[in-house]
Amino acid sequence: MRKQNKSFTYRNKSNLILLVIVIILTTILAAKTFGYFQQVTIMTTKTALRSGPGAEYSKKSTLKREQRVTIIRRKYHWIYIKDVSNQFGWIADWNLAKKNRNKISNLSNATIVIDPGHGGADSGALSTAGKMEKTYTLKVARKVVAKLRAKGAKVYMTRDSDKYVGLSARAKLSNKVHADAFISFHFDSSPVANDASGVTTYYYHKKWSYRLAKTVNSEFNTLSLDNRGIDVGNFLVIRDNEFPAILLEMGYINSERDFAQIKAKSYQNTISSDVVTGLTKYFEN
Repeated sequence: MRKQNKSFTYRNKSNLILLVIVIILTTILAAKTFGYFQQVTIMTTKTALRSGPGAEYSKKSTLKREQRVTIIRRKYHWIYIKDVSNQFGWIADWNLAKKNRNKISNLSNATIVIDPGHGGADSGALSTAGKMEKTYTLKVARKVVAKLRAKGAKVYMTRDSDKYVGLSARAKLSNKVHADAFISFHFDSSPVANDASGVTTYYYHKKWSYRLAKTVNSEFNTLSLDNRGIDVGNFLVIRDNEFPAILLEMGYINSERDFAQIKAKSYQNTISSDVVTGLTKYFEN
């Protein structure tokens, strides 16, 4: 019996040693693959070290160009590091060389800016009954944001209440956070009431926004309103955007047929689900 117990103990020890070796090798492989515990050099003149993974977090200190830091982990476009003085914090990955930046290959690691059109003194277009576009862009945007955050994405809103935000400020937010996708929500209006219907997806910069427009728009083919496809739109919020950006006109608010859909929660839910599905496919490809 003693020999059997001793043999059993040896086997346990062997298995434990093997497990430790596997863990060490896996850690080393992960470190090499994802750049963890890698030493890198700050490439920008001044780099803010923040308390969390986002521009909205407080600044702890400023790192200088050519300073060496050690990568500990990555999230969104942010990297948790240790500097030479053993100070820990988050820096934006765009402060590093391109080869050291984070690879965004799924929605759960993406940074999205959602822009509910109009707001405050800017009512947007009106329905035949005087209902304001700004009300419904915010309703849809909130639904999209909730679903994106449930998927793990980092989401910013240009406005989260009925307030006025300038067009330039909306594009600037996207540029500031290096958005992987910017989506502006609107409802169209025709010169003559009840003269037009359907949804349209606009982009401006073909090089970095066309694929986003095409992928998201392809999800609108089963909507209760006709899909009018994609087109170039010279709108400031997407024209001044340095990152993938689209503007969605999700129906004609001064069309009674379209407005019946626009004000319906079921249509708003469908839009939000379709946009999230489109974004998921966009990042997967």
